[in-house]
Amino acid sequence: MTKVTVAILAGGKSSRMGRDKSFVELNGRFLIHHVLDSIQGLGDEQILITNKPNDYAFLELPMFADVYPDHGSLGGIYTAVYHASHPHTLVIACDMPWLKRPLLQHMLNQRHTAHVVVPRWDKYPEPLHAVYSKACLPAIEEKLQAQQLKITSFFGRVSVHFVERDTIAQFDPAGQSFTNLNTPDELQGAQAKR
Repeated sequence: MTKVTVAILAGGKSSRMGRDKSFVELNGRFLIHHVLDSIQGLGDEQILITNKPNDYAFLELPMFADVYPDHGSLGGIYTAVYHASHPHTLVIACDMPWLKRPLLQHMLNQRHTAHVVVPRWDKYPEPLHAVYSKACLPAIEEKLQAQQLKITSFFGRVSVHFVERDTIAQFDPAGQSFTNLNTPDELQGAQAKR
């Protein structure tokens, strides 16, 4: 069985939140700690993609800055897959506090079926909660160099396995995994939920 890297993307500008989303508190803990709890022991390597290594040093994870700075989430995915020690990388955003480990494990188990394994909930893929193979790198790089930064822009150049809603619901009936917190209002709503 090939080994797996798990990468957390923590490079976003967090402009709508007004401060770094990783360090926004939900129920007394940073969002990034909720993510780390969910992926603890998952994969053979955990890395962090950030352009602010000093802010994250306390987590004691290997950190990598964007290979293509200011190229959005697609640039972050490229950096994660590029620096991963293993053939497949599970990429997760730092602002998804309700990840479901059984779903993540199911996706990793599917990693040999395609170059990308991505959930599709409400018709849209969730590319910041997906598994990418090193084989994606040339197609992603081509889009980055062309300034075509929509994350799914390279999907037509690689094989993609969509994990559909009926399968996701076996692990996460409400699709909570894909909830990310972008604004103070969303954060307040999430605090009220718990």
